[in-house]
Amino acid sequence: MSNADTPALSAAPAALPPGMALGIAAMVAAALAMSISPSLVRLADVGPFASAFWRVGLALPVLWGWMRGEDARAPSAPPGRASFTRPTVLAGLVFAGDLFFWHLSVMNTTVANATFFATCAPIWVVLFGWLIFGQRVGRPVLAGLGLCVLGGAALVAQSFAFNPAHAAGDGLGIVTGVFFGLYFLAVGAARRRTGAARVTFEMSIVAALVLLATALALEPHLLPRSASGWAVLLVLALVSHAGGQGLLSVALGRLPAAFSSLVIFLEAIAAAAVAWGMLGEAVVPVQVLGGAFILVGIWVARPRPTATPVP
Repeated sequence: MSNADTPALSAAPAALPPGMALGIAAMVAAALAMSISPSLVRLADVGPFASAFWRVGLALPVLWGWMRGEDARAPSAPPGRASFTRPTVLAGLVFAGDLFFWHLSVMNTTVANATFFATCAPIWVVLFGWLIFGQRVGRPVLAGLGLCVLGGAALVAQSFAFNPAHAAGDGLGIVTGVFFGLYFLAVGAARRRTGAARVTFEMSIVAALVLLATALALEPHLLPRSASGWAVLLVLALVSHAGGQGLLSVALGRLPAAFSSLVIFLEAIAAAAVAWGMLGEAVVPVQVLGGAFILVGIWVARPRPTATPVP
């Protein structure tokens, strides 16, 4: 990661700067909020494209209210008022692609598999950040990435061994990870000029328009047929999208994209636990070991304060 893109660190064995600590907390909360989405997609009584649209569309009123509150707190701050910047529009487009392939993947493989491949986004963040933006990351982040990938692989090892028929869904999950990686970079770029609430709201408008057109073209029906169906979509919208994507946008304004994307591996752990509780998908000891690898990897890659020079 280039120096310009890395938040300033202090140099003493001290606590992380408040902004960075808040960013890490927001990223962890975002991962947990998004972890319930694959199980909810399975429970929705609409198709994968319709659920993708409602996931974003139903969150728009909440995101609009958040944006208005953000603007009211800083009415004269031009950076927070930049509207539909190129990075924000790009974030909306790649997020629509992410959800398109993600919801298909969830319907065609196990929750653990789909989540693992989607959360492999850090690989693409590092690769695209280097190829497109010339960003470099340090050895701790690369070591943490390796541990997280090994841990994620352990989470799905059992599924790979006994479910080769999931290959198509796994492939869709890989494509999801590519789009999610691009999404991290786009939101990180958008947050340099625009507030978190506005980025999340405006990218959601772009994504909702794309997903609505997709759902109308490919789904037999757009509306849920039961109150429980609407309830599932509402939770998906408010928790996974408004909460998850909103917190992710907050975090990416305070942390490097490469480290932030590593924290998303927590989603794989939480999703496997949710799938075990809600869908009855088994969790075996090797998956527990994989979760431990992920936690260690995030710890290894954590931002490190540096000592402040003595005047």
